Amino acid sequence: MKAEVDFMLRNGCIGLRDETDVSFPMHLKTYRYGEAKGLTGLSLGVTRQVPRGVKKSEYVSGGYFDVWLPVLSPSKELVAAYMGGEIPWKDFAKRYRKEMNGPDPRSVIRLIAAMAAKHPVNLGCFCEDESRCHRSLLYQLVMEEAEEDGGTKPCDMPEI
Repeated sequence: MKAEVDFMLRNGCIGLRDETDVSFPMHLKTYRYGEAKGLTGLSLGVTRQVPRGVKKSEYVSGGYFDVWLPVLSPSKELVAAYMGGEIPWKDFAKRYRKEMNGPDPRSVIRLIAAMAAKHPVNLGCFCEDESRCHRSLLYQLVMEEAEEDGGTKPCDMPEI
């Protein structure tokens, strides 16, 4: 997955913004599970676990997510350390950012940044307090990726 996404971004097959777009709008929002009804665009569930007691057929209609991406969730150990009071939010945030530097999460973050430059994307989780939720950190990572990459160029993808 990483190789394919990297190839497409590197060769301009997908890009983070139009070269003529000076304002650089990003269509990126966050939400709490169950509140995605009415949001436009693609809603991504970014938790390690799917909602308990919710049928798979109700993920979309119940406002949970369109696509579940557990690769963007914090590790079970990191969540346990934070929820158990072993580490403060500052350390949680630092360790989550480190986890998201792995090849698979980084590739998915790059893809979300490219998508959000052109289409609405929503990042969802269970947490009530977004200021103490990894989705706010993920939002920052996607925005940082968009700022780092910038611009597009014609696609050099070979004919198949």
